[in-house]
Formats: sequence, structure tokens, C-alpha cells
Amino acid sequence: MDATATVLSTIGVRSRGLTRRFGEHLALSPFDLDARVGEITGLLGPNGSGKSTLLRCLTGLVRADAGSAEVAGVALHGDGTAVRRRCTYSPGEVAVYGELSGAAHIDWLLRGRDPASVARARSIAEDLGLPLERRVHTYSHGMKRQLYFSCALAPDVPVRILDEITEGLDPNVRGRVLDMLQDDARKGRTILLSSHHLGEVDRVCDHLVFLNGGVKIAEESAEGLAARAKSLIQLRFADEREAEVVRARLGEALECLRAEDGVLSLRARSGDATSELAQFLAREGLPRPLSLRAGELSLRELYRDLYGVDAC
Repeated sequence: MDATATVLSTIGVRSRGLTRRFGEHLALSPFDLDARVGEITGLLGPNGSGKSTLLRCLTGLVRADAGSAEVAGVALHGDGTAVRRRCTYSPGEVAVYGELSGAAHIDWLLRGRDPASVARARSIAEDLGLPLERRVHTYSHGMKRQLYFSCALAPDVPVRILDEITEGLDPNVRGRVLDMLQDDARKGRTILLSSHHLGEVDRVCDHLVFLNGGVKIAEESAEGLAARAKSLIQLRFADEREAEVVRARLGEALECLRAEDGVLSLRARSGDATSELAQFLAREGLPRPLSLRAGELSLRELYRDLYGVDAC
């Protein structure tokens, strides 16, 4: 096997230059993505950032205007039927036939799949506590999500493409769903997960891709995020005047990323926040911070740095 083939065998979902317009609106700029086999890749961004458009294009449910994609080694062509045989997809907006029971709705969602997939979906739904005998119009939004999740997790295919799969779930069920996804990835499946809930992404994702306005603005592995965290420092002072005094004396070793309400967010250029901070605070005449954090950058703080807003 040559080097290119070896690389491709480790990529479950790949896109190159994938583009989509809706009229004059560019919903997805030329987009490159590599989601690796056996990993959970998280797509992060605010509403309207292009996450759902990307996932629909990858499954062929929305036809891209340009670019190419492969899912589990199958090239995306035409209406995407061949690709959808190799993956499961759970949409961001759930639509149900309210008069069907939960069990009958699983049968409908998995029409065309093998009986074993239907049986597994029912088993997953029951494990999550879903009352399959009840009609779906009596379900809450979160219960409808569970129904779709059960159907997305059941078929024995190499790729799962999941759009806001935990939206509306209560915390206990959400935790169980995330555990199931991690177990599924360990079996060698590729999972592409969109979300704007940072806690769940931080918990389960191996790789993060950040979108805004249909553009990929950053991406980071979980290991890379942990390494980045080691270089970050946050100092809180009694007021903005003290913070400004410290900011003016930073020197070359520390870079100020943000100053707001008496809080300085700094980066150690050497990558070692603890060492650089200790040397800096040993200087005479500096105001002492009320609190400090070194080497503990959270995903929430990275999100704020990228988008300028707080996340869920």
C-alpha cells in the first residue's frame, strides 16, 4: 500500500473545496475536512456558522455547488445514495409522524436497513428509557432526539454523521448518549458531531473544527488544545488601573491576548505558563493579582477568543 493509500485508509470522511450557495448567500466557503477513523470529530460554531450545511452536503441531502467529498471511501456523486449506504445521519431538525408509536417510527426511519439494525435501535431506545409503545406526538423534544439517535447508532456502518444530537436531552440521558458515542468510536467508526454545547464536545471529541460564516476559522486536536492550555495565563486584579500597570510591564516573555474588566488574559511565548508567570510576578512594584490561573485554558475560553461571545 503506498503512502497516499495508507493516509486515506485512516480518513473516514474527507472533503476538499466543498462549497454551497443559497442564492446570493455563501453558506459554505470552499471547505476542507479530514475526520479520522476511530475518532469523534466535533464541529463547533454559533447558529448559522455552516455546520448543518456541511453535514447535509456530505450526505448528499444538499448538493454542493463545487468541491468533492468521500465518506468511508465512497465518492459523493449525484443524490448521495451510495454515500448514505455507508453512513447514518441524524438531522438537526427532527420531523416525526406523530400518530406512529415509537416502535413503528423506528421501523419507518430504518426502512431499507436490515432487521438486525431495527432490533438494535429498539434496544438502544429502551436502554435510554424511551416508551416505544406510546405515540410520538406525546414525546418531548428530547425524546424525539433519542428516537433519532437510536436509529443513527444502530446500523453497522463505518460512519456516523450527527447534527446537534444531544439538543434537548436531560443531563443524565445526554451523558449516556455521549458514552455510547465514545464506545462506538472505539470500535473503529468515524463520528462527525456538530454541537454548540462546549461541555459535551470537550468531553468526547478527539478533534475540533471551528466554523463561522461558512468558513473554517480554526481546528485543533484534543492534545493540541491541552498543549495550548499550558501556555495560557489569566490574572484578575482589583480594578482596571492595576491591570493596566501590569500590562504595561509585560516585556517579551508574556503576550497580552485580552484585557477586560480588570482581567488580563496572557500567553507565555515559551509555552511554559507557570515558569514565566513566577518570574514575572517576582518583580518589585507590581500590583498583586486577586486570583490567577496558569495552564488551564478551557474550551469555553478558546471559543470566546475565536468568536468574541460566550458559548453554551
